Amino acid sequence: MPMRIRAGALTALTVAALTAGTVLTAPAAGAAPKAAAPKFLSASQLPPHPTSAWTAGPVTEGFPEGLGFCVSTEGVLDYDYRHREFRTDLDAGAVQLTVVTGTAAQAKALAKHYDDLIRTCAHRIEESDPDVEAEGRDYGSLPVEEGARVRGLHTETSWGATDISLLSVGRDGRTVTVVSWGQMGDFDDAPVAAFKKTTATAVNKLY
Repeated sequence: MPMRIRAGALTALTVAALTAGTVLTAPAAGAAPKAAAPKFLSASQLPPHPTSAWTAGPVTEGFPEGLGFCVSTEGVLDYDYRHREFRTDLDAGAVQLTVVTGTAAQAKALAKHYDDLIRTCAHRIEESDPDVEAEGRDYGSLPVEEGARVRGLHTETSWGATDISLLSVGRDGRTVTVVSWGQMGDFDDAPVAAFKKTTATAVNKLY
């Protein structure tokens, strides 16, 4: 993940993703039809870093590994996944995923599924690795398009490594976006207000 989870924590997060469940099992139908590609955040629209500018990578087809610790494609239709990763020169990183589904109803279900995975991620991390303590926080919903929700996740290993992440899920019509930000630190280091603004921009910018 872009926020540099250490080896032990990364193992826990990967296992958590693989055991997240299969809420949206794919039916016999194929992938969703192609549509106009949603737009992505720019580097300047991320929460400002106090000492380093953000750099945006290219928009890339597929599901980003940086989200695999809490959000995955397990049990989900083969939708149109695209992502963009962001980095700083120091310890902060971010990623945005967009998922174009076949219908607004599918997108609503997928957004709920992803939010449920994020909501339960801390519990799954602790179950999978006794060397990691994790805590999740709910920072509430945002009134943007069909809605968005922001959550936080803090992990600390038995050897003292600590990381803080902010994650959000939002929807516009039949498109879902997930935004993740993270760095070393704890909840006091999380730019919640700025990340909420980033999330609202991400959802509004899709189309």
